[in-house]
Amino acid sequence: MKHILFLFTLLFTLSATHLDGNRWGKTGHRITGEVAADYVNKDARTAVKNILGFESMAIASTWMDKIRSDGRYDYTHDWHWVTIPGGKSYEETEKNPNGDLIQALQTIIEDLKEGQLSDEEETEKLKMLIHLVGDLHQPMHVGTGKDRGGNDRRVEWFYEPSNLHRVWDSEMIDETKLSYTEFSEAINHPTKEQLNKWQQGEVLDWAYETMELREDVYDLPGDRQLGYRYQYVHRPTIDRQLLKAGVRLAYLLNQIYG
Repeated sequence: MKHILFLFTLLFTLSATHLDGNRWGKTGHRITGEVAADYVNKDARTAVKNILGFESMAIASTWMDKIRSDGRYDYTHDWHWVTIPGGKSYEETEKNPNGDLIQALQTIIEDLKEGQLSDEEETEKLKMLIHLVGDLHQPMHVGTGKDRGGNDRRVEWFYEPSNLHRVWDSEMIDETKLSYTEFSEAINHPTKEQLNKWQQGEVLDWAYETMELREDVYDLPGDRQLGYRYQYVHRPTIDRQLLKAGVRLAYLLNQIYG
């Protein structure tokens, strides 16, 4: 009986892990936070330090994943993504009554700018902002509405069962075997032109920009076997999206606290 219970628990854990693909992995989020730290101005850096204390933005970036097991935060579950079908604008879509990634970011930014929050509220909303700006730049988070942001698109990653969302969340990043600090150092070399371009616009503009990547993301081989070739083609996109997310997170923080 003990062996049966153990096997059931193991299978349940593996299944839950397999289905839990709905945000950048820990490394991706930490890269975003690490990059952002290089582009916040003096006032914003001081404010963030006062709010987070000894916790860096890189470490704080995964807080929204940790609270998934806390029922008090169930209201945030649908904030990690948004559905905008091809050929439609966000304004034309049927809105999720539980909120979505765009609504959440717009509200959090406005709340932080108004500055009427308690210390606890500000800490939580800052951590949400750090996380959700990262999510906005993961192409699977601005979904088509057809396959749960790639979670239902089954593929094999180096001959192991996976799904398209997980490949983009973590597997292509983890395949590099780099820590978040090593990865950040490797990609954090934007040109002045890129910085000027990326530090413009607002959340909705960035969501539409992410949408433009979807066609290439779904360009899959017939056998759905993904590996070195798929990573070679799409690694530059991942690098660029993580770098953009960090630069734009700093841009928002400079607006809020600078």
